[in-house]
Amino acid sequence: MTIIDNAVYVDGYRTADPEGLDETYFVLRQRQGMAWIGLYRPDAEELRSVADEFELNALAVEDALAGHQRAKLEHYGDTLFLVLRPARYLDDVEKVEFGEIHVFAGPDFVVTVRHAESPNLARVRRRMESQPEFLALGPHAVLYAILDQVVDEYEPVAAGLETDVDEIEDELFAADPGVSRRIYELSRQVIMFQRATAPLAAILQSLRAGAPDHRPDPELQDHFRDVLDHTLRLSERITAFRALLQNALAVNAALVAQRQNDEMRLLTESSIAQNEQVKRISSWAAILFAPTLIGTIYGMNFRSMPELDWVFGYPMALSLMIGMGLILYVTFKHNNWI
Repeated sequence: MTIIDNAVYVDGYRTADPEGLDETYFVLRQRQGMAWIGLYRPDAEELRSVADEFELNALAVEDALAGHQRAKLEHYGDTLFLVLRPARYLDDVEKVEFGEIHVFAGPDFVVTVRHAESPNLARVRRRMESQPEFLALGPHAVLYAILDQVVDEYEPVAAGLETDVDEIEDELFAADPGVSRRIYELSRQVIMFQRATAPLAAILQSLRAGAPDHRPDPELQDHFRDVLDHTLRLSERITAFRALLQNALAVNAALVAQRQNDEMRLLTESSIAQNEQVKRISSWAAILFAPTLIGTIYGMNFRSMPELDWVFGYPMALSLMIGMGLILYVTFKHNNWI
């Protein structure tokens, strides 16, 4: 069911609960009050019925049907078209979920088109119905109540993001390999949150100022100013979150570079140590190779080997082995290979 709530108010009091939109239009014309129609993901036919009755701008109606709009306030004659991006923080997955709500407000009607579970407009309606004197101020009072609810629901989101930022600061020096990805994901959520909240200051200032020929009631101006103060404080917190995340990203990059440099230094030191070992092994292998070579040659037992019949052949061979070994040892020692 797309019609969530549908009522006609006279002097701030709920006087009728029409069963359908046609009855709402009839009662509104009869009683000269204010209609407040709440729709949840309406189809084109229902929204076209409302648009025809209240002469809504076709482009605004198309935006309300399509969704995926930025937060904004547009004026079409004496009708306002307000788009808000409510949000809620999901503790189980530590992420921010964004919704969308479209509000048409004219001299005697308010039509809300909701595309997400948040905000809870039933709570807004109950709150306003408990204050009939304030609701009697008309559609602008309803606009204030919706804006106030959306901004109030931003506070838990900011608190959740603040906790996430604090956790990242703790993880930076723990060498967690996933901290870079988390910083990027959190930065993206903060940017989206900032896009949802940044236009609110201009929207509230415009609503507070009103039209040149019709300024809001002074009480409404005070209420709009109160929501504006909350919005500005929220914007400052979000800006601080972005700055902290940028600093965290820079620090993380520096830490990663430092760890890589340390690993390269250790690798270099290990390579140098291995080279030293290889040089020592090669040196001793060369020293031992010389007598092995001589011994191998004389171990061939060829008949025509003059040294075999020479009386000094054996001492010469031993001297040659020892001499070549000593020469190689002195050479390698001089070059610090052993």
